[in-house]
Amino acid sequence: MTGIIQTVSGPVAPEALGWTLMHEHVLCDVTPPALAAAGGPEVEITLENCWEIRHHWCLHLGNHRLDREDVAVAELERLKGSGGSALVELTCAGIAPDPEGLRRVSAASGVHIVMGCGHYIESYLAPGVADRSIEDLAAEMVAAVRQGVGPSGVRAGIIGEIGCSNPWTETERRILHAAVLAQRETGAALNIHPPRQPIHPAEVVAFVASHGGDPSRTVISHVDRTLFTDDDLFRLADSGAIIEFDFFGIESSYYPFQHDIDLPNDGMRLRMIRRLIDRGHLDRITLSQDICTRTRLQRWGGHGYRHLFANVVPVMRRRGFTEDEIDTLLVRTPRRLLTIPA
Repeated sequence: MTGIIQTVSGPVAPEALGWTLMHEHVLCDVTPPALAAAGGPEVEITLENCWEIRHHWCLHLGNHRLDREDVAVAELERLKGSGGSALVELTCAGIAPDPEGLRRVSAASGVHIVMGCGHYIESYLAPGVADRSIEDLAAEMVAAVRQGVGPSGVRAGIIGEIGCSNPWTETERRILHAAVLAQRETGAALNIHPPRQPIHPAEVVAFVASHGGDPSRTVISHVDRTLFTDDDLFRLADSGAIIEFDFFGIESSYYPFQHDIDLPNDGMRLRMIRRLIDRGHLDRITLSQDICTRTRLQRWGGHGYRHLFANVVPVMRRRGFTEDEIDTLLVRTPRRLLTIPA
């Protein structure tokens, strides 16, 4: 495998990455805009209220802010202690990226961090972003990969997560077009936060392909809150895109953004993955947890970044997943996607 993997601490050889989570947030602020506008004090998370806060995702100010580096270091040390090697941190513009903070957390924890770049969904965008040209937005993402984000000099190693709302807005289409241009110029993989209807993932992949992007290096996030039938999963896999199951650890069927669906639990996710593998799509699947709230961290009673490695992998083995399959899902596919030209 030629090329390098660009981490926040600098380039590393692809072989340096072991088990890797492909969609996480370590330092971010994804507070819903309406909740942020209402203001007020941050909620104190206690044993008495942590379940309530975790269940009602959008009602408690402060839960969406991951801003303590000491907590992040401790959480990633647990990940490393459970066999984890690296994670992809997809906090992009609009949800408070902190490149220099990520570099410090990576150095202190010993976990490789690959940082994303780009822009989140429109409701989180800073003023003026919607007025920028496609070419200007693309140049910003290219610079993030090649020179670094702003004055930090910390380079992105992947483009995304590029946000698409439900419904998908014209501004978001222009940003995704820019991201495709950046993918073409840098060779970096592209991660997309898709709209929530089952028709949208395939629509997004078609958009990428029609603008000259590479579906085989395009990761469609949050499939486990979007696609629920084998036909829909197989259709997306047949498009050549990467299917990302990144809600591992969310064991509640309740989904506050769309009340007519039931989220799967981890066992159901594994059954969906098994069916995709049996159909020949092993190399088009990535796994993660998309942690972006305090109550999913071990510090506040959650499962933490170690969950997939510590708890899910043993279940995979008991259910007949081979070591080769696990290695492909957690090592070989992440390495392939994250490798870019030196």
